[in-house]
Amino acid sequence: MPLTRHRFRRILAWTPLVLLIVCAALVVAYWAPDRPVAELSARWAPPPSQFIAIEGMQVHLRDEGPRDDPSPILLLHGTSASLHTWEGWAQSLRGQHRVISVDLPGFGLTGPFPDGDYSLPHYTRFLGELLDALGVQHAVLAGNSFGGQVAIEMALDQPARVDKLILVDALAYPSDPASIPIGFRIARMPVLNKIMQYVLPRQVIEDSLHDVYGDPSKVTPALVDRYFDMSVRAGNRASLPPRFNYLPTEASAARIPQVGEPTLILWGARDRLIPPENGRHLHRDIAGSQLVMFPGLGHVPQEEDPAVTVAAAIEFLSR
Repeated sequence: MPLTRHRFRRILAWTPLVLLIVCAALVVAYWAPDRPVAELSARWAPPPSQFIAIEGMQVHLRDEGPRDDPSPILLLHGTSASLHTWEGWAQSLRGQHRVISVDLPGFGLTGPFPDGDYSLPHYTRFLGELLDALGVQHAVLAGNSFGGQVAIEMALDQPARVDKLILVDALAYPSDPASIPIGFRIARMPVLNKIMQYVLPRQVIEDSLHDVYGDPSKVTPALVDRYFDMSVRAGNRASLPPRFNYLPTEASAARIPQVGEPTLILWGARDRLIPPENGRHLHRDIAGSQLVMFPGLGHVPQEEDPAVTVAAAIEFLSR
């Protein structure tokens, strides 16, 4: 049947309704409202998890190992991750070291900053308050991705509190990623990021994890569960877009050669989000630093293969 002008107009008249029905079906299928932290804590905050009050937040952390350690290790996760990404490292280190892992504000079970300020100075101020609350004067900082960015900023702004740095696929330079996880892309789209505060297909989380793992076959349903639950913790999705307003700039990168602490740089050679060249760049910029590349690993090597990556950290800490 030929497409007459009359039929074409009738099709156009029905199109908005069809789109509305499709959108409504998607919302119903993938409806994922915020969940309160109390609902998530039973599964994701068993002992030794604890919550302490800082800046009006109940900050989720784990503090393990000997309390007489003069230089505890503070583990800082990346964007949309949580302290659980360091569980393998904590198990290996806590016999000899005091190990503190924390859900940074905006992520995990800690949830958003009450004032909505996600600038780097606010994060370093928060870390200082956290160390004060735990009675720690100075520490080794280990940071992955965004956690590495915070660790570098802390070393530059409060060097007396930082003994050593371990930078794991750290966010440090303006870059052109080979691949950006779909969840991060949506968080930077003005209209979609509002919708995603209420709608979140589990497949978005799974695809994002496949993107950051060197070996996607290691992404298990339990791992997807954890990242999904941390994403829907009340306030976390709304925190993500403003977090992306504070990515590295040429000006912040120019400060990196001022880092004076002993530094170990660990990198997954299959990292497509922050390419390995950034690790080599850090190695050139930080005098005396050590660089270790892991051929089969991606953007979160400490989570993908805790045993092989923590071995390099233990060797560095023993020197």
